[in-house]
Amino acid sequence: MCSEKKKPSPDSFLCQHNAILHNSTKTTDSVLRIRSEEPFTSSFYSELGISLDKYSNLQQALYWAEPNRSVTPVSLSTSPAHSTFIIQDLRESYQRGEELFVIVHARDFNNRPKYYGGDFFQAKLFSSATKASVFGEVVDLHNGSYSVRFFLPWVGEAQVAVRLIHSSEAVQVLRRHRDTDADRVFFNGYYEGPGPNGTRLSEVVKCNVKWDKNGLESMGTGECCCEYTDSRNGETWRCQRPKSLPCSAPMYHSMGGYINCLTKEENMLLNQTNNYINGEKNIIKILPSNASESTDVNEKCRPGLPTPIPAGFYLNDVWTSFVCSTRHFTMQTTTRCLKDKHVYMMGDSTMRQWFEFFVKAVPTLKQMNLHVEYQTGPLIAVDVENNIDLHWRAHGVPLRCRKTSVANLHYISNEIDDLAGGPHTVIVFNLGPHFTTYPLDFFTHRVLWIRKAILALLQRAPETIIVIKTVNTGYKDVFGSDWYSLQLDRILRWAFQDVGVYILDVWQMTACHYSKENIHPGPVVIKNEMDIFLSFICPE
Repeated sequence: MCSEKKKPSPDSFLCQHNAILHNSTKTTDSVLRIRSEEPFTSSFYSELGISLDKYSNLQQALYWAEPNRSVTPVSLSTSPAHSTFIIQDLRESYQRGEELFVIVHARDFNNRPKYYGGDFFQAKLFSSATKASVFGEVVDLHNGSYSVRFFLPWVGEAQVAVRLIHSSEAVQVLRRHRDTDADRVFFNGYYEGPGPNGTRLSEVVKCNVKWDKNGLESMGTGECCCEYTDSRNGETWRCQRPKSLPCSAPMYHSMGGYINCLTKEENMLLNQTNNYINGEKNIIKILPSNASESTDVNEKCRPGLPTPIPAGFYLNDVWTSFVCSTRHFTMQTTTRCLKDKHVYMMGDSTMRQWFEFFVKAVPTLKQMNLHVEYQTGPLIAVDVENNIDLHWRAHGVPLRCRKTSVANLHYISNEIDDLAGGPHTVIVFNLGPHFTTYPLDFFTHRVLWIRKAILALLQRAPETIIVIKTVNTGYKDVFGSDWYSLQLDRILRWAFQDVGVYILDVWQMTACHYSKENIHPGPVVIKNEMDIFLSFICPE
C-alpha cells in the first residue's frame, strides 16, 4: 500500500482515531445510552428526527476501547518513555501523493507490551525547515498496537512525531468522571431585588445544569432549588434557592469553581499526559510525483462536502485544504467577500477570536460599544460603506465566564430560530470546551436542537450560508481533556453530516501545527481558518 498514489481518504465522522468495533456485550462499549426509563421511540432522539439506525451510527462513532479492569497502578498504564513507533517498509525516497505507514507499540512502565487498546495517540508528519505539517490518522488495533497512516502532500523532507495524549487507563478515568461527576464544574447565580426601607438585597448561589440526576444532586431535592426551563429546547438550568429573594430575581451568571474529585491514583494517571514517544527519527525524502494524476483539489467549495483525513496540510505556514479549492484573502478581498453580508457568530471564546480577527483585518469595520461584558458579548462591528454587520455572542449556559447578565446568554438554537436567513446571511457557530464535563446525551440534545433550528431555517431560506467550526485541541485535564473534546466533535459531525452545511475542520489544523498548543490558537492558525471560512462564502 505504501507505493500506491492516493488522495486523502474520505471522511467518516469517526475521524481522528477510528476504532475497529468488536462484537461485545459489555455495556461500557456503548458510551452514549438512551435513557433506560424510555423506549427509543419516545426518547428525545426520535422526537428530534433521529432514527434508530442513525442513533446506532453515533454509538459506533463514539466507541472507544478501554481496559478490562478498573483503575490500575500507574506502573501498569501506558508509558510514553517505553512506548515506541516504527516506520513500515521504510524506503530511500517517496513521491508526493504516496502514503506512509507507522506502527505504534504501547508498553507499560515495566516495559511490558500492552495487550489491549484504548490509548489516545496523536501523530503528525512535519518539517521544521519549511514549516510544514500534516495530521496522521491513528487506528486502534485493540491489541496494544496502533496503525498510523500519513499522506505525503509536499515535496521535500519530513519526520514522524507521535504523542501519547492519554493512556487507556487515563481515558478510563476521564470517562468515569464525565459520566458520574457532572457537577465538578459549578457556576454562580447572582440574585438581586428590593429590600426593606429602600435597600437593595443581593445573594450569590451555586447553579448548574439539571440533567437526569447529573448536576446539583448534592443540593438535595424538593424545595432546594429554582429551576429555569427554556420553553423551546426544554433544557433546565437550576440554582440553589436564595434565602431572602424570589426565584424570579436572577440577574447575573459567572463561573463558580472546580471540584477535584480525583483519587491519588487517578491523579497520577492523568499526570502522564501529552508526551512524545520514542521512534525512528529517519528523514523521509519526498520527491515530485511522476504520476499524471494530481493531488491538488479543484472542487469548488459547497455545503455538504466530506472532510477527508487529512483535511489539508501546512507548508510555509499556509494551509492547503483537501476539502475544496480555497483562496487566500487580503484586506481588500476580505472586504469584497463580506460586502452586503450579515455575519452571525455564536459559540465560545475560540469563535470570538474570529470576530476579533475580522475587526483587525478589515479597518472599515468599526466595533460598537454595547456596554456589555466583553468576554460573553453580544459584540457587533459595522462597515456602513460596504453594508457589513458582524455579530458575536456566547452560547447559552453552561458557560465558564466572568460575571455577565443572564439576559445576554441565549441558546444558539433560539437565536437561529429568530433569524430570517437568506442569501445575505452567514451563520457560523461552535460548541465544545464548556460541555466537556457533562454526559454525552446532554451535549447531543443541545446539538440536535441546533440541527432542528438549522433544518427549519434552510427550509424557509435555503440560500443561507451555515458553517460549523469544529473543536480545537488544547486541553489535557479532567475538566477539559482533548479526549472529551474529540467525543463532542464526533457528535457534532454525526448530527450535521446529512444537513448540507459547511464543516470547517480546525481539529486537524490545531493538532498538527508547530506552535505551542493552546485552546486559543495563534494568529497563523486563525488566518488560515479565516481563509477557509471566506472561501466558503466566496468560492470564486
